[in-house]
Amino acid sequence: MTEEVALAFSVTRNQAHLLVETSCALVARLPNTLAALEKGDIDLFKASKVSQLTREVSDEVAAQVDAFMAKRLAERDPGAIRKSVEYAVQKFDPAGYEERAAKKRALRHISLEHEDETMSKLSGYLPVEVASSIYASLSRAARARRAEDKSRTLDQHRADVFAERLLAEDGHGKPRAHIHVYVDLLTLTGAREDPASLAGYGPVPDWLVREIASDPESTWSRLITDPATGQLLEAGADQYRSPASLARLIKARDRVCTHPGCHRPAEFSEIDHITTWARNGKTDQHNCHASCKIHNLLKEEPGWSAVPNGDGGMTITTPTGRTYTATPEPLHDPRPESEDEAPSC
Repeated sequence: MTEEVALAFSVTRNQAHLLVETSCALVARLPNTLAALEKGDIDLFKASKVSQLTREVSDEVAAQVDAFMAKRLAERDPGAIRKSVEYAVQKFDPAGYEERAAKKRALRHISLEHEDETMSKLSGYLPVEVASSIYASLSRAARARRAEDKSRTLDQHRADVFAERLLAEDGHGKPRAHIHVYVDLLTLTGAREDPASLAGYGPVPDWLVREIASDPESTWSRLITDPATGQLLEAGADQYRSPASLARLIKARDRVCTHPGCHRPAEFSEIDHITTWARNGKTDQHNCHASCKIHNLLKEEPGWSAVPNGDGGMTITTPTGRTYTATPEPLHDPRPESEDEAPSC
């Protein structure tokens, strides 16, 4: 159901899951919160604060929290509602709260979320005392720097200290992570100013690409494209396991998981058959594509199917009979014949 909603509303799996989860919780477990929503005292976002924090409690505890919140919803901001729900959950289910807290502390992780105009958000899901200590330490260092250097704001100093501490102990490190940037040769040389593509992020400006490429630590690979379509040229194989050359071509062509709405970089996805090997699907660039683990397994679920339409593209059919077409974006726009001789990198 989550996958159906994600495709129907053109939202991510996480957003679709939240919509489905909130709707089910309001109807089945939170009648007072639903009444406040229907009355207009709160909106769906505020209602989700109640459903999210009661998703893991029993129906009995959820009912107690819902009753507790009945007169604590109207004319309150989302943060205040969340704090009240958190208090109620601890009040009515102290043992369960402690057990869930222990499990969540074991789920600590770091995540990367790409933003607009060359920026990204690196965040950590950490125990509260650890996260608070890190932030306090960064703030102390930033204030000390700010006293000496007023050219940067406190937030800028804090972000710079954060990056330096992660990149190198001496505070002079540079990014050395392996990332994939796709840029045509004309843009790389400065003859064009077209955006390039960073896998998992999307378009990046030509000046940033040239800055990355000029770094002596950068490595280059050549990709030959069809100037008329912008797609990579044909390659194929007959055995089940994709050869390294075909895998490189597919990951370079697709850049991200090809399922609509999924943007997991191809480098962290699998090379998957659209028509499975068991159903005589060929191992070539027409029937193989980059697919994350979740969407690789999804097409094997009852009611889901996918058929290739060439060059890694496919038509997906969902259990309700809806169809969606996914096609890898070309690496560049079609070009006039006069530029045919200019290769792409």
